[in-house]
Formats: sequence, structure tokens, C-alpha cells
Amino acid sequence: MHIFESDYRTSLGLNMIKTKQTIKTPFNEEFCTQLEYQICKELEKSDDQELRGFWCDGVSCLPTEIQLTKKHVNDNRKIETKAWIGKDGQDVYLTIIYFGKKALKRYAKDKDLTDSIPPLNSEQEWIEIDIENKSIELRLS
Repeated sequence: MHIFESDYRTSLGLNMIKTKQTIKTPFNEEFCTQLEYQICKELEKSDDQELRGFWCDGVSCLPTEIQLTKKHVNDNRKIETKAWIGKDGQDVYLTIIYFGKKALKRYAKDKDLTDSIPPLNSEQEWIEIDIENKSIELRLS
């Protein structure tokens, strides 16, 4: 897992408040709401004692706009944003969402990304949480 410094968080806009997204993209509020729901379900079924009682109170659909461009997503295969996670659901976590082949294809065609979230019965390990550094990595299909 990566260690993220506060100046890196600032450069990602994690310490700033943004009010609206101006680029139309499949990385939107509907997708982030589904992602939040799936993270909560995965946390509920986790055997990790440190994660007992953790839940997710939201995933920001407002990363920096450059990250939302098709070129950026295709070249970097990820979007970095923030999520609110913890026992009270209010700790801000740096959130890195990696795009697998299916997600990249859907993003390039402006299609809904929800189908690229691994299902609950999946054996795929698609969530990695670093409690100490307050970061989470998500791997879409």
C-alpha cells in the first residue's frame, strides 16, 4: 500500500471543496452511490477484526476534472478521489479507483460503470484498505 503525504492530498484536491461536476462522464453520482453501497456490503462481510464496524458514507464523484477526461482515464487507468469511511463513516480516505478492461471499455463509450463493480458473491479481492494512512484502493473489472 502507498503512503500518501498531505501535500499530495492537496494536489489531488482532497483538501478542497468542489460543488459541481461540469464534464459529463460515467464517473458520476449514480456510479459513486452504487460504489458506496458495495463497499458497505464488502465491509460487513469482512473477517478483518480492524474493519469491524466500518462503513462507507459516500464516495466523491468530484475528482479534479482533468482526471475525468477519457484520455486521462485511458492513459492512467485510474481516478483518484475521496471517500468517507470508518466506524462513524466520517474519516476522509484517499480513494484510488483502478479501471480494469471492462471499466475502461465502458468509460470510453460513455456507458454506465456500475456493471464493472465486482458483485458481492465475487471471489475477487477488489478492495484494499490502509487504515493507518487513510487510503483505499478499489479495482473495477
